[in-house]
Amino acid sequence: MRQNILDLHPALVWGFAITVVVMLLLDLGIFNKKSHEVSSKEATIWSVVWISLSMIFSGIVYWVFNDAEGHKLAVEKFTQYQAAYWIEKALSVDNLFVFILVFGFFKVPKHLHHKVLFWGIIGALIFRAIFIFAGIGIINVTYLPEMEVFGDPVKINVVMTLFGLFLVYAGIKSWGGHDDQEDEDYSDSAGAKLVKSFWKVSSTYDGDKFFTIQNGIKMATPLLVVVAVIEFTDVLFAVDSIPAIFAISNDPFILYTSNIFAILGLRSLYFLLANFIYMFSKLSYGLAVILSFIGVKMLIAPWIHIPSPVSLGIVGGVLLISVIVSMLFPDNKMKKQLEENENI
Repeated sequence: MRQNILDLHPALVWGFAITVVVMLLLDLGIFNKKSHEVSSKEATIWSVVWISLSMIFSGIVYWVFNDAEGHKLAVEKFTQYQAAYWIEKALSVDNLFVFILVFGFFKVPKHLHHKVLFWGIIGALIFRAIFIFAGIGIINVTYLPEMEVFGDPVKINVVMTLFGLFLVYAGIKSWGGHDDQEDEDYSDSAGAKLVKSFWKVSSTYDGDKFFTIQNGIKMATPLLVVVAVIEFTDVLFAVDSIPAIFAISNDPFILYTSNIFAILGLRSLYFLLANFIYMFSKLSYGLAVILSFIGVKMLIAPWIHIPSPVSLGIVGGVLLISVIVSMLFPDNKMKKQLEENENI
């Protein structure tokens, strides 16, 4: 049985790649050729576009597998895609608060936020491909010989077991949100240090330029520092999200496409939710539960298989509950901090 979508429909790979490239070119080259502050209306339109594209693609995934392998496998692949997509999307929403802190720390003008996030996403496209395809490759070669554990013959995967333990730990550690990040000095982060190791950094922005000339010396602007900080922050985010989706599927194309569609919609979601992120303050608790659940799923996988539709139901249910609780009990402290950033 050919279960890999690359075997079933290679044209879909090209279709995905062309769609992403065209949308990015339209985004940067036409709709956002000039740096500007993104309005709520524009952010809403782009959010609908990206989510719609993702849902359409998941339908195509179902159609391809249903046509070639039957309904049962098609449902499995469809729910794998959906679960991976919503896990990444939820982690992205939770991480928007960190982006707000970074922009506030460096006092980035609002009309430059889009450019920073755009180049951050270009980096994410590359790093996520490396993490996902390399991760699947490593997982495939780290199975131990079949052994009997608790009376059952099982094949334990070393990497998946380590990921499971890490996700349970990450879930417990993430309980409570970003309180420890509110006072962080982002000018001393790894991304900022990397830029400063190659160039001197000017004290002021020069429009939307990454480099400027001062007193005859080529210098990086704070905008390049912010891009580097966002990029390194995304890599740290991937430490949680990438191991989590390995518990959902071992198909690299399903994982990469769902991950990228979730990330591509992050910018518009940022502009849509930035002023209302305090209404999602309890999302971190839901994500803590989800990460712990996925970690446990990895650990018990050799003995108990939790189907993708069940995983999708649990992930969706926990996210829905955490969002409802967040809206009923918004974080006023976070709201006040957002209002302070508005005055930048």
